[in-house]
Amino acid sequence: MEEEVKVTKKEKKSKEKELIEALTLKVKELEDKNLRVTSEMINSNRRKDEECNRLLKYKDEDIIMDLLQVVDNFERALSVKSTDENYQKGFDMIYAGLRSVLDKYEVKEIECLGLEFDPMYHQAVLTDHIEGKKDNEIIEVMQKGYTYKDKVIRPAMVKVNK
Repeated sequence: MEEEVKVTKKEKKSKEKELIEALTLKVKELEDKNLRVTSEMINSNRRKDEECNRLLKYKDEDIIMDLLQVVDNFERALSVKSTDENYQKGFDMIYAGLRSVLDKYEVKEIECLGLEFDPMYHQAVLTDHIEGKKDNEIIEVMQKGYTYKDKVIRPAMVKVNK
């Protein structure tokens, strides 16, 4: 009888040990899962914050793109000289006002003429060959390009020497 009790106690201890090992393994699995879920939440929040910051940084881009079309039209109008001085002064004042608004919102014109073609800032629409000019040198600006803060919002359309 005493042997049966000893065997039963040994079996009980063995089963308890197995149960403890199984529970310990389950706890480790759950801790690992919790760590992954927490990391995923932290990364998700970081990505959301970065996206919100990017959207806020470039929130005025649509209106600036519309305003650039107006600036282009004013530049075309200014290229035609009027005989009426007051008319010309008025156009100049309006154009200066538009440029100051662009400056306020960190919109900068992309420098092109005489520089080497860079596909990040320029869009080649025509090529030509002019003696004395380097290959890939911009020889004419068809439409000005602009950056908004640190982003190109409209590449310059240019004619490139080949």
